[in-house]
Amino acid sequence: MKKTVVYIITIILSMTVGFAIFYMLVHYYPNIVIKTVNKVEKTVTVTDNGLSAGIENVYDSVVVVENYQKSKLAGTGSGFIYNKNGYIMTNHHVVEKASEIKVILMDGETLNATVIGSDPYADIAVIQIDSKYVKHVAKIGSSEESKVGDTVFTIGSPISADYFGTVTRGILSGKDRMVEVSVNSSSSDWIMNVMQTDAAINPGNSGGPLCNVNGDVIGINSMKLVQSQIEGIGFAIPIEDAVKYANTIVKGEKIKRAYLGISMGDISSTYSLLRRGIYLDSSITSGVVVFEVENTGPSYEAGLEMGDVIVKVGQYDVSNVAQLRYYLFKYNPGDTIKVKVIRGRESKIFDITLGTSD
Repeated sequence: MKKTVVYIITIILSMTVGFAIFYMLVHYYPNIVIKTVNKVEKTVTVTDNGLSAGIENVYDSVVVVENYQKSKLAGTGSGFIYNKNGYIMTNHHVVEKASEIKVILMDGETLNATVIGSDPYADIAVIQIDSKYVKHVAKIGSSEESKVGDTVFTIGSPISADYFGTVTRGILSGKDRMVEVSVNSSSSDWIMNVMQTDAAINPGNSGGPLCNVNGDVIGINSMKLVQSQIEGIGFAIPIEDAVKYANTIVKGEKIKRAYLGISMGDISSTYSLLRRGIYLDSSITSGVVVFEVENTGPSYEAGLEMGDVIVKVGQYDVSNVAQLRYYLFKYNPGDTIKVKVIRGRESKIFDITLGTSD
């Protein structure tokens, strides 16, 4: 009986002391209590169950694309079936100069494919296999709805077909990256608007899908910066851009772009300038030099001359060929735009009605 009384008294005293301490904390140190409560309220529990479900949603639509030239394997890339009629989306540079294209399905079956068409500036190509071999079609997602920091993954065949079906994961590191690339020359002559990811992208991944966690395709892997001090910077073409060009290609229509009717180069192309006898004023530090003007082209009709330095196209300032071409292609053939040039030391503005590229 005594033990029971002692036990009850102990409980009552403990509760009394506890309430007393809590009262003193609230009364004399209210900030401590408030901060503690707020800290608890902001606690977030993060779980990661992997990406297996999303991978299954797209895995069987991914293919290896083999580029054969003169009956020899010249290169390997990736692609994905995006249409039940057997259309496969990949990169232009994956199929470029191919005399024959072969596709390896996820089950290992090798098929001949036909190149429907491609575009070097968009770096998009569409090839086709017989629809009877289509087992799964990738679901097209939205890069516009994707946010920086979202988990993404890629599927492809890095290095060679031996590693076909390799999955890598990362995050969407950035959007609307303006990256200078080479299309028709050894120097950068075009700018691509791409998404950035730290998911591993290696040779052979080009043309493969970049997917969100659900397995929806939000981009097409296109390139990677390779430098000793850089790691984990890969780029993908937004799927909205890719689909737009792919649809034009499938319709059999030519992708039409604005045309100035000149050959051009950067002011840093010293040898090309000297070879043409073009000497620029020392005050000119940026812009695009007109090397030649086609006799029947839009620029000739407007009055541009060899040696003119283009510094503005429409509403856009330009400092090199890559920028000029990128901003020029924002306009449509037939548009009339103002082009600002420096001739000698004078600035001149010409109204040019843009032509259509061949």
